[in-house]
Amino acid sequence: HTGELGTFGRYRVLQKLGQGGMGAVYLGDAGALDRKVALKVMLPSAAADPAARERFLREARSAAKVKSDHVVTIFDVGEQSGTPFIAMEFID
Repeated sequence: HTGELGTFGRYRVLQKLGQGGMGAVYLGDAGALDRKVALKVMLPSAAADPAARERFLREARSAAKVKSDHVVTIFDVGEQSGTPFIAMEFID
């Protein structure tokens, strides 16, 4: 649902990295910041469930509060066409 690997929020989607039960992860480009990000995007079927949406956003808020070398940094949380996404540090 990213079109032709188009965009999510202000991030350009470069390639799909993987998929789980509730979401997919893409390699993205933050454009103006000139850095790669990992975009965790909820699947539309999961995004339709209000409880699942809240869990997804709670995960982002919780992770954003943690400062550790062992936890990825959350850069942004957004929504596009009703689909929530999290932009986070990309670790190769």
